[in-house]
Amino acid sequence: MHKHDEARVHRILVVEDDPDIRELIVHVLEGEDREVAPAATGAQALAAVRERDPDLVTLDLTLPDADGVEVCRAIRQDSDAYIVMITGRDEQVDRLAGLDVGADEYLVKPFDPLELRARVVALLRRPRRGIVGEPAPAPAPHDLGGGLRLDRAGRSVSYDGVVVPLSPTEYDVLAVLASRQGSTVARADLAAEVWAGESIDSDFGVDVHVGGLRRKLRRAAPGRDWVRTVGGDGYQLREP
Repeated sequence: MHKHDEARVHRILVVEDDPDIRELIVHVLEGEDREVAPAATGAQALAAVRERDPDLVTLDLTLPDADGVEVCRAIRQDSDAYIVMITGRDEQVDRLAGLDVGADEYLVKPFDPLELRARVVALLRRPRRGIVGEPAPAPAPHDLGGGLRLDRAGRSVSYDGVVVPLSPTEYDVLAVLASRQGSTVARADLAAEVWAGESIDSDFGVDVHVGGLRRKLRRAAPGRDWVRTVGGDGYQLREP
């Protein structure tokens, strides 16, 4: 867990086996408040996560020694770092697999370096669960009904006392819906609140993350559905 203040330098880990692409990503992401380290394999990535405790990881889906989805799963078991998957694959199943094990964003090669930097900067503006800031009264867990509870202090969600393993972005989506429980939140409004106005496809991007949220809630509570699609234009959180 971090004990740095808000002015600390953000640690970024770039996991990419192609040396040219790795060098490009490192160059694009380096900055006064961002310290970037490279890794070329899944094994190096997991070792660096344990040693450096990064705030954010960019992760290639195809690595020489491991599948990126499994590396993502392993990172998420030990770290609340934001994870941006970068891959040459353009199949939706790969995108969903990555998001399902805890990735927060997904870029397909060839990607625009400036778009990558914009997404990274946007993610780093959002708090990690482990960051310790100024002390403040901890809000009481929010009862969403049907045994589902949202703990804003710990940025976690539980069903019948068991934690539901959401990614940080999925948690943020649920938190926005919970703040307007019973009301419909349009896709564009959800994108604006969760991604703070940064570049995102407000239809497909939001749908992918809401889909991941739904799948994980259904696994935790089969037969129950808290998140409803309303009129094809937005989403609503209701007690099942």
